[in-house]
Amino acid sequence: MMKFATALAAAGLVVSFLSTSVSAQPANPAQQGAPVVRVAQMPKTVKPQFKRQRVRLVTNEAPGTIIIDTNNKFLYLVEGKNRATRYGIGVGREGFGWSGVVKIGRKAEWPSWTPPAEMRVREAAKGRIIPAFQEGGEDNPLGARAMYLYKGGRDTIFRIHGTNQPWTIGLNMTSGCIRMMNKDVTDLYDRAPVGTKVIVIGPGSKQGEISFEDRGIDVLRTLFGG
Repeated sequence: MMKFATALAAAGLVVSFLSTSVSAQPANPAQQGAPVVRVAQMPKTVKPQFKRQRVRLVTNEAPGTIIIDTNNKFLYLVEGKNRATRYGIGVGREGFGWSGVVKIGRKAEWPSWTPPAEMRVREAAKGRIIPAFQEGGEDNPLGARAMYLYKGGRDTIFRIHGTNQPWTIGLNMTSGCIRMMNKDVTDLYDRAPVGTKVIVIGPGSKQGEISFEDRGIDVLRTLFGG
């Protein structure tokens, strides 16, 4: 009976760990003399403000322009008449933020991933080995869609892409790319053709004079469409 109870307890620990438990520790650390190890808990759901919404956006930018506010973790697709669709995003962690005016140079569905050599070296120094190449698919970090950002006809190495980790939306987690939920990046992909102007507002603000004001959810259009 004691062996059966012990097996059940061990199975419970495994299930708890695989479901991203807040803590991983022995059943009674005081008796076993083991330290309590706390595991950081990632948010399980995306906060309401980062879900796709129709908003009132005052800007002089032309319809079809994408404005990315990395400080507030929002991406706007300008629709004209002071309207826009707003998406929640994940952005670059400290030291990886950037700003500027770029364009969508190409697009890909279920893109493959070729991480830069410097990323592989950086992650290897942390003990994390990442592949030199990964085929597209549900396990790929770029998610369902990718829009490759170009400047002066050259690839910047930054992308707007999906993610297989939707709980990271609203956080500073990337190496400079703009991360979106797969359903949102698919929606944007269908609406933003190659050549779309993309304004990234972030550290340095090198994109020049950009004016926009988010006046919040467009209640009537959200409820009734149009």
